Amino acid sequence: MTLEPSAVEALKSLVLGFAFAGLLASAFELFTQKRAGFELLQSGGVGAVASVPVVVFSAPFLILRNTVGGRRIEGRPFFFVMAASMIASLWSLISGRVVLDLLMMLGAA
Repeated sequence: MTLEPSAVEALKSLVLGFAFAGLLASAFELFTQKRAGFELLQSGGVGAVASVPVVVFSAPFLILRNTVGGRRIEGRPFFFVMAASMIASLWSLISGRVVLDLLMMLGAA
């Protein structure tokens, strides 16, 4: 069985997007002692503007963390978890492609 080069690139982007999202959210929590989340955008002012890149690139991790936690605690329906996972995967694919392109521009990949 062979994979098309475009499928390999998409898989690389997907995996890199999830890995970078988790790394960024964990690094944010390590350095700020605050939990990364979408509520960072609600603080207003310079802090909200500065947290936009963090939230944008860590969103796949945040979506899945909130969804899995909501499934366990609140008993959210399976369809909701599946839809949220699909959205997080698509977001991860796009952000992973951006990170991969940036790495290519810098000559690191």
